[in-house]
Amino acid sequence: MIDPAIGTLLAAAFALLFGSAALHKLLGPGRFAEVLRAYRVVPPALTRLALLIPLLELAVAAGLLAGAARSAAAAAGAALLVTYAAALGVNLARGRRDLTCGCGGPNDRRPIAPWMVWRNLILAALLAPVGLRWGARPLDAADAITIGAGTAAAAFLYMSFDTLLGRNAARTALMNEGR
Repeated sequence: MIDPAIGTLLAAAFALLFGSAALHKLLGPGRFAEVLRAYRVVPPALTRLALLIPLLELAVAAGLLAGAARSAAAAAGAALLVTYAAALGVNLARGRRDLTCGCGGPNDRRPIAPWMVWRNLILAALLAPVGLRWGARPLDAADAITIGAGTAAAAFLYMSFDTLLGRNAARTALMNEGR
């Protein structure tokens, strides 16, 4: 059983993550379809359905905030994150490190890297508890502050790690090219 304040904090943070991921893809649907095609993990004909992915991400975001759908949304979100990790891992194993990750919006051209696989697997593991049964205690003002500040802190930590690891990976790739 999970404390409702922690559950709400996790649900809100992941709703923000999936909602922003969907928005990035919807802002450049053609570019996202190109990225999906480049991964070569689904038949080319299926990439025409690329719009379904951000719609699924939006459904996960909304479901995480709705009590009745929360468990299903957490499972779907974790499955998406594991699927993204698998797509990254398959292409890294193929030696295709020049692919754009597709995770930062239509103008993000970051190449895929092993840390992205781990990031998605860790996120999937952190999302899993949201699908557990929650305690029944009422939330109070202190919980509201904790949830709001915790969600903001989680978003800033995510962005900081993403930026730090992304820049470090890019720097390492440049150094390796110079050899």
